[in-house]
Amino acid sequence: MEGLADNTNDLEKRRQIYGQNFIPPKQPKTFLQLVWEALQDVTLIILEVAAIVSLGLSFYAPPGEESEGEGQGSGLERGVPALGSHDLTSPSCSPPSSDTACGNVSGGAEDEGEAEAGWIEGAAILLSVICVVLVTAFNDWSKEKQFRGLQSRIEQEQKFTVIRNGQLLQVPVAALVVGDIAQVKYGDLLPADGVLIQGNDLKIDESSLTGESDHVRKSADKDPMLLSGTHVMEGSGRMVVTAVGVNSQTGIIFTLLGAGGEEEEKKDKKGKQQDGAMDSSQTRGNVRAWLRAAEELVGRREREGNGEGPPTAKEEAAPRDR
Repeated sequence: MEGLADNTNDLEKRRQIYGQNFIPPKQPKTFLQLVWEALQDVTLIILEVAAIVSLGLSFYAPPGEESEGEGQGSGLERGVPALGSHDLTSPSCSPPSSDTACGNVSGGAEDEGEAEAGWIEGAAILLSVICVVLVTAFNDWSKEKQFRGLQSRIEQEQKFTVIRNGQLLQVPVAALVVGDIAQVKYGDLLPADGVLIQGNDLKIDESSLTGESDHVRKSADKDPMLLSGTHVMEGSGRMVVTAVGVNSQTGIIFTLLGAGGEEEEKKDKKGKQQDGAMDSSQTRGNVRAWLRAAEELVGRREREGNGEGPPTAKEEAAPRDR
């Protein structure tokens, strides 16, 4: 078997017509998306709410404390000593003559210190949450980057045996083109679809596609189709590549999975919009019913106040018709 000619122009033309043996990976998530996903943790949400409440309370001053502070300031301006303004060095604060005054001074100082440092607790919680979110997002981003780098390196280093110009050549998987004669053997992961033209007790594991654990026997006369993404478990053979990249079985599955995910997202958004419209229409209907009932009740009370009898069926139906 001669195989294809190792001609660059011919190989490039085949790639343009039938496509390259490359499946574009899913677009990676950005760092901001990973940060947003990390923020969805329930524990972090509770901590964020607690930090915001703590910060709000630290900057809130009750009206009583503000008036008391103003009263103390006015007393000092008039030369009258305000509460808690005793001099610690004066004889009045020497024990045990005025323990109460000294206690008021120390207690007031502690309260003022706690009030000034009350924001530290909320800020510390927020800072902790930010650190946890950034560390989590950075770890996920670095792991995904390493995984993609390893995957691309494996794809570049993985080689497959083909016959070109009558010679066995080891070429990268991405260099396979439609029409190549590839040699398959035990342990190979098939990188493209093909038709078996020569086999020697070849058995394939198709569980990745069909879910069946039994090995499928392949031969050139019976069931010669070889699909990408399957493993060679026994024997060896040669196949002609018929589909590569997104046109292969693996590429079609990945494409359908991506399209299915996008369609599911669109359906979810559409369903949420429809649910919101139904809720709003139901709310409007409830408001109308409540207004009708209120109108009927007011009409009955007016009739009872005027000494009229109970309303007839036509009179009761009139507000509903409106």
